[in-house]
Amino acid sequence: MKLTLPAGPFRAYLFDMDGTIADSMPLHYIAWKQALAEYGCPLFPEPLFYSQGGMPVREIVATLNQRHSLNMPIEEVAHRKEGLYYELLPKLTAVPEVLEQIEEAHGRIPFAVVSGSTRESVTKSLAILGLLDKFDVLVCAGDYKKAKPDPEPFLLGAEKLNIPPASCLVFEDTEMGIQAATAAGMASVRILQPWERTAQPLR
Repeated sequence: MKLTLPAGPFRAYLFDMDGTIADSMPLHYIAWKQALAEYGCPLFPEPLFYSQGGMPVREIVATLNQRHSLNMPIEEVAHRKEGLYYELLPKLTAVPEVLEQIEEAHGRIPFAVVSGSTRESVTKSLAILGLLDKFDVLVCAGDYKKAKPDPEPFLLGAEKLNIPPASCLVFEDTEMGIQAATAAGMASVRILQPWERTAQPLR
């Protein structure tokens, strides 16, 4: 399925990472379920997981603590979850329609990744996909104070690329990310979630 882009021209592309460039959300969910089970979190339904797309890992753990009246050690759980995800990385694939846009536009305009994941996670995922050298800027968790849906991450990406926000096009798979792009004054393209692309529920 080829993406339909809004009318340009655009001077930079800003990409979310997980679920946008990388078809990684199913792998992240497997890692989350195992890590949370080890720390006694009884439930992390798939719809809740996807609704928190774009939220930093440590913020998700803190939210689950509050939701379930738990006291999971945030740093420990985050570290365990990331480790489990790295074990699954050999299975990672790119989202085909986004990969097509990257290959078509690379060298013509600059690219940034703007992600709620850690820099280590983003770098490893891009390396596995053979795409790390295509991105001029990486904006990751810890680089900004307010996460999506706040516009700060995307505005920081535009600033690092030295491109006005209105001249940037954002590729995003979550509503939280689309809201952040809109608040930043940027046009956006919504990438379908895994179950929307396959029309089959995830197992």
